[in-house]
Amino acid sequence: MTAVRAMTAADWPQVEAIFAAGIAGGEATFETATPAWDAFDAGKLAESRLVAVGDDGAVRGWVAASRVSTREAYRGVIEHSVYVHPEHRGEGIGRLLLDAFIAASEDAGVWTIQSSVFPENTASLRLHEAAGFRVVGRRERIARSALGPHAGSWRDTVLIERRSARNGG
Repeated sequence: MTAVRAMTAADWPQVEAIFAAGIAGGEATFETATPAWDAFDAGKLAESRLVAVGDDGAVRGWVAASRVSTREAYRGVIEHSVYVHPEHRGEGIGRLLLDAFIAASEDAGVWTIQSSVFPENTASLRLHEAAGFRVVGRRERIARSALGPHAGSWRDTVLIERRSARNGG
């Protein structure tokens, strides 16, 4: 059984390892290294940081978000990331996290959740579509990948968003 709960500083070593696996795989992010806990903590909204934990207490995945802008007009718009431990992909953990994250975000007054996903990351695109996200655009040649199978290549990203029916629809 997997449960979702708020992420704590004590979870960071496991969260960081999952983040590092995503970086190394080359299909999750342009990041080349994980941040220190203090930087992660400062950059992510406290109410949006969740972990999925198995019966054994091990973190199987995480989700977190940051504001897209400090401007008041964008106070209800956030950008999120969701990562699942490589050994637990395909077990429904991403959907469990995303559903809990959406509920928590709506409770916090968020009206738009967005993310940028590499087009090759079809599992993430399918997960998000099933959770009510839609593709709103494609950004071409955003940056060169530093790691993974696309190292040195220019990468596109697909911009996805989910609009809340409850908070300003």
